[in-house]
Amino acid sequence: MEPTGITANLYVPDIAAAREFYMGYLGLRDEAMNLGWVARYQSPDGRAQIQLVTRDASAPEPAAVSVRVGAGVDPAYAEALRRGYEIVHPLTDEPWGLRRFLVRAPDGNVLNIVSHRDD
Repeated sequence: MEPTGITANLYVPDIAAAREFYMGYLGLRDEAMNLGWVARYQSPDGRAQIQLVTRDASAPEPAAVSVRVGAGVDPAYAEALRRGYEIVHPLTDEPWGLRRFLVRAPDGNVLNIVSHRDD
């Protein structure tokens, strides 16, 4: 697997309430995406970003990080299965434009392994 980006996903009970801290205090200026249950904020140059998550729309639990792997999502899924890792959410084409799966690392953290349509 060759990750092209990793984004921290922070659980928050209310995205709108958390927005001021992350945009106002941290200085993240662009709301790159907001689906109501997940929103991504980033610096104007795109180098710094964070996702705020209230829940996951289709998986049983939210992931600690999202790992972009582009066209490598299918091989990454096959490798996770081969290694016997727990699949928290199977490989799925999500209605919001992602192909992804969630896997539990041996340390207990859940990772969202994802391919965006534009990858």
